Amino acid sequence: MASLWQEHTFVREMHAAVNAVRQAGRLCRTVQDRLAPGAIRKKDRSPVTVADFGSQAVVCRELEAAFPDDPVIGEEDAAVLRDPDHASVRDQVVAQVGDVIGATDAAAVCRWIDRGGADRYSRRFWTLDPIDGTKGFLRGQQYAISLALVVEGDIVAAVLGCPNLGGSLTAARGDGTIFMALKGAGTRVMPMFTAGAAEPVRVSSRHDPSLIRFCESVEAAHSAHGDAARIAERLAIRAEPARLDSQAKYAVVARGEAEAYLRLPRDGTYREKIWDHAGGVLVVTEAGGRVTDIRGRALDFRLGRELRENLGVIVTNGHVHDAVLQAIDDLKIGTFA
Repeated sequence: MASLWQEHTFVREMHAAVNAVRQAGRLCRTVQDRLAPGAIRKKDRSPVTVADFGSQAVVCRELEAAFPDDPVIGEEDAAVLRDPDHASVRDQVVAQVGDVIGATDAAAVCRWIDRGGADRYSRRFWTLDPIDGTKGFLRGQQYAISLALVVEGDIVAAVLGCPNLGGSLTAARGDGTIFMALKGAGTRVMPMFTAGAAEPVRVSSRHDPSLIRFCESVEAAHSAHGDAARIAERLAIRAEPARLDSQAKYAVVARGEAEAYLRLPRDGTYREKIWDHAGGVLVVTEAGGRVTDIRGRALDFRLGRELRENLGVIVTNGHVHDAVLQAIDDLKIGTFA
């Protein structure tokens, strides 16, 4: 396994991505621990914090330095920070970025944020969610920094940083956890903020659907919790779902603490954003799991910012995937009038 990583085509990209996500994680933890996050509202009414902007700035700065020709499809843009009404938020972002990388200014920070503004598919690009699970971040709970490299439509490298995820779901956050995956070389995990050996992880070996545990979002708005309960009843699942925010759910499946994560559609029109899934997809699949939409189709990352040809997302340890898909089909979930 070690030689596969050392000789991998994208090992240089992995090193840069890990460094970028670690820097972003330090910024996010500082903001969460020491500040009352300055939240403003985007047009879609989701909260955006100082840490969202700062995280995107430091990640895109690292990618620019290492791979200046690579576009980045990210979640944020700096337009709101240029608004005089949000000068105090902008100043906080600049200060937090400066604490991580050294002295900087607002123009540079805004430029780095806007490097994440690509919106079209290209042969090679990165996709970034600077804070996946912003509401979890604001509650002091789970969130993730997700970064993935897509080449010719395939996710080839991914880093999923989970600053508040300890060695288990019930453990204290400690030094956080960072998950790294290279296509064909497996998934590895190590502490996020301290030195430590990277260890391989694998999904759970459970085959009996009745013995599995689901992960689902804390926010009911993010997935159809009622449909998840119907699936659980159909499969005679006894365990209560683990509810946590962000792509930390992918991480929990990858290291075998749960067997499935269901992102079930609430209507027939919404399409998932690629940055909400790309990092987690490779982390799970390289750990031995499987990821499809609710119809069993592979997720298509060749269509820009959205998974336009997919409906919902189903993540499992692989062994129970077909049973979950069959339950979805039997219950006619995802059929909208």
